Amino acid sequence: MSNTQARVPLKARKVSFSWDGTPLHWVPEDPFTTHTINVLHLLLPAGERWFVHVYKQVLPYIRDERLREDVIGFIGQEAMHSQAHDEVLPHLREQGLDPTPYTAQVDWFFEKLLGDRTLPPGRARRWWLMERVALIAAIEHYTAFLGNWVLNADELDRRGADPTMLDLLRWHGAEEVEHRSVAFELFMHVDGSYRRRVRTWATAFSALVFLWQRGARFFMENDPTLIDGKASFKDFHVRGRRGLLPTAGDMLRSIPRYLSRDYHPSQEGDTEQAVAYLAASPAATAAEKRAA
Repeated sequence: MSNTQARVPLKARKVSFSWDGTPLHWVPEDPFTTHTINVLHLLLPAGERWFVHVYKQVLPYIRDERLREDVIGFIGQEAMHSQAHDEVLPHLREQGLDPTPYTAQVDWFFEKLLGDRTLPPGRARRWWLMERVALIAAIEHYTAFLGNWVLNADELDRRGADPTMLDLLRWHGAEEVEHRSVAFELFMHVDGSYRRRVRTWATAFSALVFLWQRGARFFMENDPTLIDGKASFKDFHVRGRRGLLPTAGDMLRSIPRYLSRDYHPSQEGDTEQAVAYLAASPAATAAEKRAA
């Protein structure tokens, strides 16, 4: 492991954001980029609450003290991410965009479809737990990919994107890069089956693409300022080329990396860059001061 990927102790930063000055289209004159990224506020709280729920069940299976510490730090950070994104939702409602119809679907997906099943203790219950641990490792590959992207998305600054929203996204993205190895190392520690890794990757990738395009469409169709709001793959492709969203090519190239047998998440992103952002983030530094 190179120096830039050195292990850092994980801690939850109790950040808070004020949304009073954030406009509906926080990327000026670009509802599509705004809403494509806004899907995070709807997807992540339910997903991250689910991560925490599953990881609390897997703690008894961890036989490595250092990994257990990392998992506990990860749980703290994910709980905080869920809360911070949740707090954006009342702000969206005030601006005439009620996300409830969409968040209800996301909640169903994580709580019912991927929730605890009434399985007898023993092999079946363990199988379902390992399946979900592998799913989280696959999802975390993409959260680290997105975290690394947003830390380097200078075009958003050039377009005058709202600084509070950028700080939320980059604080979250930096913590995703900071803890990007935990989910994969946990999966390898408790199970590590390559077939399971491939199978759950396919499920996670399909679900993320499906939910994301649905969310972008929902926002564009329900934005009270748009007469005929639509979301298309072409819009996504164009914004990717401009540096306002991740490119489809980069996302596709991340697939063989995750599926290669010698994959390790330390290959994605840069710990040093993430730690440097967290040391400068207005919300994270304010949280440090409050904690002190």
